[in-house]
Amino acid sequence: MTQIAEHAAERTLAQAYAQLYPAEVAAELSKLKEQEILAAFERNTLPTIVRVFMRFNPDIAVRLIEQMDENFFTQLFGELDPVHAALLLSRLDDDERESRLQLLPSTAAAELRELMSYPADTAGRIMDPSVIFFRSEETVEQALVRLRQHRHRRVTDLCLVNEEGHLQAQLSLQEVAVAEPHERLGALVQRPAISVETTATRETVVDLLETRKLSSLPVIDFEGRLVGIIRYAALVSAAQVDASEDIQAMVGAGRGERALSKASFVIAKRLPWLQINLATAFLAASVVGAFEETIGLFTSLAIFLPVVAGQSGNTGAQALAVTMRGLALREIRLRNWPQVVGKELIAGFVNGIAVAIVTGAAAYWYTESIGLVFVLVVSMVFSMMMAALAGATIPVVLTALRQDPAQSASIILTTVTDVVGFLTFLGLATLLYRSFGITM
Repeated sequence: MTQIAEHAAERTLAQAYAQLYPAEVAAELSKLKEQEILAAFERNTLPTIVRVFMRFNPDIAVRLIEQMDENFFTQLFGELDPVHAALLLSRLDDDERESRLQLLPSTAAAELRELMSYPADTAGRIMDPSVIFFRSEETVEQALVRLRQHRHRRVTDLCLVNEEGHLQAQLSLQEVAVAEPHERLGALVQRPAISVETTATRETVVDLLETRKLSSLPVIDFEGRLVGIIRYAALVSAAQVDASEDIQAMVGAGRGERALSKASFVIAKRLPWLQINLATAFLAASVVGAFEETIGLFTSLAIFLPVVAGQSGNTGAQALAVTMRGLALREIRLRNWPQVVGKELIAGFVNGIAVAIVTGAAAYWYTESIGLVFVLVVSMVFSMMMAALAGATIPVVLTALRQDPAQSASIILTTVTDVVGFLTFLGLATLLYRSFGITM
């Protein structure tokens, strides 16, 4: 009896820990094999399993779905957040996904199919379709009674619709809670509702989150009917995903790539950009090759060539990062481009002079060549100014062309800075030698 009591106490303690710290439990379980994780689930209650399962890496969660039995799948996905469930099911193969959907009640399956029908980076994909509709003529007391009937849902705002289901207004729960019970909801409205259509991009959702400080965001269809709501957790998650995917895209990795993604998926996303980058590298190499004779005469040029290219590349990357952040947060628009460019050119010029002085001193100490110092200083200042200009211009131009600046801006910038740096440095050295006989 004592051992039974001890096991029961341990099980209760483990479940309590999982309820309080589901992320830590998910991280520890992720170290096990899929069948071991599913066996651990059998010893816990469904609410505990849901909290932990939501914290798994998507790739691990998908592998668990593929191996879990039909009965457990039905129970789990009956309690799982629809948005998260749709995200995981969309990663399955078509046949596997359809077979799993057929295990669910028809209404739940239809809801998940609708969520998965929207593109991955739209408001329709991250919205919660289980939204409670309220009418303007309802009283505060009636609204609170209905909210108590749905106490398992996290509600921060009430969406008011008309008879056709068109969104009319939005009230915060605070406004409703402090109002008189007999007051009608329509009388409490002080501002129009802020909403997005189902096809709105994730960037638009993130922009509204940043500028309006929203706790939830209603989603409407093309006719203005309320079809779902994006809650604060989803808004924050969208912002985090958008930022992390921008970082991946800037270096040529796929936006949907994860640390545990399949190798085939990773290759398909990365290889095209690696080939493009290779083509731009050949372009930069051809510039160097055009001055092969000059480099053969003055080998010191080859020593300082990477210095010029490296400094201009860093300068361009700094300008690119700041400009892209400004565009992402809507701090700047296309009309602000001259101001941004002017600031970056000044910064590039001043920083170029400061860096060129140090570089020139090092070059003179190493070679005692005034000609090399002159070429190095002039090319350094000019290439850093051009790099700053490119860093501020490329994302603006791509945005104006309705292209994703995060996806290709860094590759274009690297090409520009390398070509300009090599051409300026080697071209000036060649010009001084052939025109004035100045050696390096």
